[in-house]
Amino acid sequence: MSADSRASQRSNRTTVRVRRRAALTAGAAACALFATACSSGGTSGGGGDTNFVTGTDGIATVAKGERHQAPELSGETVDGGQLDVADYRGKIVVLNVWGSWCGPCRAEAKNFEKVYQDTKDQGVRFVGINTRDTSTAAALRFEEEQGVTYPSLYDPSGKLMLRFEKGTLNPQAIPSTLVLDRDGKIASRALQPLTEEKLRKMVDPVLAEK
Repeated sequence: MSADSRASQRSNRTTVRVRRRAALTAGAAACALFATACSSGGTSGGGGDTNFVTGTDGIATVAKGERHQAPELSGETVDGGQLDVADYRGKIVVLNVWGSWCGPCRAEAKNFEKVYQDTKDQGVRFVGINTRDTSTAAALRFEEEQGVTYPSLYDPSGKLMLRFEKGTLNPQAIPSTLVLDRDGKIASRALQPLTEEKLRKMVDPVLAEK
């Protein structure tokens, strides 16, 4: 075998190893995101100076001047439409990460619909992020059964959640709920299924901000 051939083989093996490592890294990140999937609760995470405080009720909040911008969240919805959360700038946005296979998500769904109906005329928008459903059929069936009328982005592989920066109030469990302020910044987070009371406790302070 010539020197050029051996060099070419070594180069090909190196390329394969690099690609394999990249794939493993992406897979590990996705697994870490779902490590506490569909649990009954969670704790705040992210190292460094996070600037957020988690109360005894499990709700983490950030003061208005210390909030991080939410990432770009857009794409196809479970019903085949298109949605860009950035279009809701100037309004408060409640983001709820859910899956049709998740029992706690089912338990909280009607609470979300109730608060959505009560607050939509006050400038509050609700957006679901449906994840780990292999098709939209199960997600659509879930929405119909639970009476959910607000839209949900379809994110089967969790790519949208991975856009949130480490150390911010990022979604780390299913269900997770984030409240974005009128500037599109993350004001609060819960890593647990929410009662109507707890959901209002997240939304009302942001709604009161000027």
